[in-house]
Amino acid sequence: MSGFPTHPDHVTPDWLSAAASPASAITDTRWEPIGTGQVGDSVRFHCTHADGSASTLAAKFPAADAKSRATAAMLGLYAKEVRFYADIAPHLGVRVPQTFAAEVSEDGGEFVLLFEDLGPARGGNQLDSCSIEDARAAIRQAAAFHAPSWHNEAVIGAEWLRTPPAVTAQIRALYPQAQAEFAKRYSDVLEPEFMALCEQIAAMPELFSSREKPPQCLTHGDFRLDNMLFDIRGGAEPIAVLDWQTVSAGNAMHDIGYFLGTGIGDALRRAHEDELLDLYCDEMSARGVPLTRADIWDDYRRGALHGVTTAVFSAAFVERTERGDANFLSMARGGCALALEHDSIGALKEAG
Repeated sequence: MSGFPTHPDHVTPDWLSAAASPASAITDTRWEPIGTGQVGDSVRFHCTHADGSASTLAAKFPAADAKSRATAAMLGLYAKEVRFYADIAPHLGVRVPQTFAAEVSEDGGEFVLLFEDLGPARGGNQLDSCSIEDARAAIRQAAAFHAPSWHNEAVIGAEWLRTPPAVTAQIRALYPQAQAEFAKRYSDVLEPEFMALCEQIAAMPELFSSREKPPQCLTHGDFRLDNMLFDIRGGAEPIAVLDWQTVSAGNAMHDIGYFLGTGIGDALRRAHEDELLDLYCDEMSARGVPLTRADIWDDYRRGALHGVTTAVFSAAFVERTERGDANFLSMARGGCALALEHDSIGALKEAG
């Protein structure tokens, strides 16, 4: 038994009052689901206070689906997200929700996060792409957590940010199974040249995992529209970045290649790729990390593959939903298009 609530039904007004420390105690609450996450379940609490006022809070709990929970526990996703908010977020420039409670069980299978409510806000939608203004806002946020952590051992040196070798080995062992399930599910709808690329990647997982450079900075790992809120607090601020379950120490271009490939859709990426890459370099340089397009180009090409492998693996090992199917198909399509256009496999081989 954990010493904290692990489902919204278990949350009491007293627990909320103790965690959030409102000016007036919370006397009653009800909750409703929010978001579309498949590895964790997010809710909004509507709170009534002793003085008659009302407020809202947001929270995140383990996924109700047993398959998703098991995958999250195997990969340490819940523990990573809790530790990100508790230990690292305060030292970065990225906009994330203020955190009132961050607890995880010893085995990593149960957790709770209690946040400020950033609504009203406009949720990013992976399937609809976004405006170029939203894409620019996201790129600026990437620099806001990449730059402060750049070769900063106080941030990226934490042992929990490293994927244990046993987990890496397990992922590599399971990846062919994931590709088989992905092909079974999408072979009739994904373009043949894209599926062929997915099969090629599945046949070389050891090459993909062995060409990593020493980590540069903190990476989000799932940097796409579904994990962003725009026009938060009724438009008072442009963006916040959520869902840090896949945070790690790695290569910055995993996030940028992922976002431009799987995150915003191929049409927007093709129209604005140069602009967005230049914006990223400018933002990093302004934050004290001078970068040019030449510095990032080959890593960017390789970064596209991160989106493809994430789509394939996630499709097989998290809860299957109609939206999830559409989402993973969208991710694979955009990531494969970028990877083929810029010969990401060639860039991967060149790194060796």
